[in-house]
Amino acid sequence: MRTIIHLSDLHFGRVDQALLGPLRDLIHSIAPSVVVISGDLTQRARSEQFEEARAFLDTLPGPQIVVPGNHDISLYNVFRRFVKPLDRYKRYITDDLDPIYVDEEIAVVGVNTARSLTIKDGRVNKEQVAKIREQLAGLDPKITRIVVTHHPFDLPTTFEEEDLVDRAPMAMEVFAECGVDVLLAGHMHVSHAASTASRYQIDAYAALVVQAGTATSTRGRGEVNSFNLLRVEHERVEVDRYGWDMLTNTFRVIVTEKFLRSGNVWAPASEGMLAAGL
Repeated sequence: MRTIIHLSDLHFGRVDQALLGPLRDLIHSIAPSVVVISGDLTQRARSEQFEEARAFLDTLPGPQIVVPGNHDISLYNVFRRFVKPLDRYKRYITDDLDPIYVDEEIAVVGVNTARSLTIKDGRVNKEQVAKIREQLAGLDPKITRIVVTHHPFDLPTTFEEEDLVDRAPMAMEVFAECGVDVLLAGHMHVSHAASTASRYQIDAYAALVVQAGTATSTRGRGEVNSFNLLRVEHERVEVDRYGWDMLTNTFRVIVTEKFLRSGNVWAPASEGMLAAGL
C-alpha cells in the first residue's frame, strides 16, 4: 500500500497562518509515500508569495509532485503573463512542469493545465496527453496510475461543464488506453471523490476522480480548509478527507470514502463488497 497526501490551492498571499504548523506536523506524522500539490501555490504569482510557498514546501516530506495553477501566472503584469507566464514558478518551485514519480506500486504524473490566454480556465493539449502515454507505457500492469492536474476532469453535477479542464474528453480516451486509475485536482476549493463513469461513457473504463479543497487559503467558498489522504492499493483506494476543526485547532478526518476496481472500472465500494473482502 502507498499513502498520498493531496494538497491543493494553498494561495500564499491569502493564507491562514494558524493552519500551517498543524498541517505540517500532521503530514509528518502520517509519513506519506508521496506529497502531491495540485496547483495555486500563490494568490497573485508575486515573488514574495512564491518565496513563502517554497519555504512551506521545504518543511514537508518528499518526494513531492507539484503542478502550477492559474493563480501561479501573473494576472495584472501583461508582460509576465504572456511572455514569462511561469517564470517565477520555475524559479522558486520547480522548472519541471511534467513531474513524475514511479515506484513498485504507483506512478504519479503531473501535468500543467495553467494557460496565459485565460483568466481561470485550464486545458490539456495533445502533446501533453501523448507524453502521459509515453510515460506510462511499459509499466507493470499492477502499478496504479495517477494523474495530477490543477483543473478538474470531473465535478459534481452542481457545477458547470465549463469548470472542467478543456479537452477533457480527448484526454480521457487516452487515459482509458493507458489505464489511468486516479485523477487528482483542485481549483474549485471543493472536496469531491467519485467515479468518472457518469460523465464519460467509455466502454469498460472509469477512473476515480479526487478533488481537494483549499488546504490553507482564507478563500474557503463555504467549505472548511481541507486536504486528502489516499491509501492506494492495486484494487482498492481509500480517501480520507481531513478538515480544519476550529474548536481544537487541528485537522481531523471528516469522512472516509472507499473505492474498488473491477477490471478498468473504479466505483464506490458497497458495504457488502467490503464485507466480502473485495
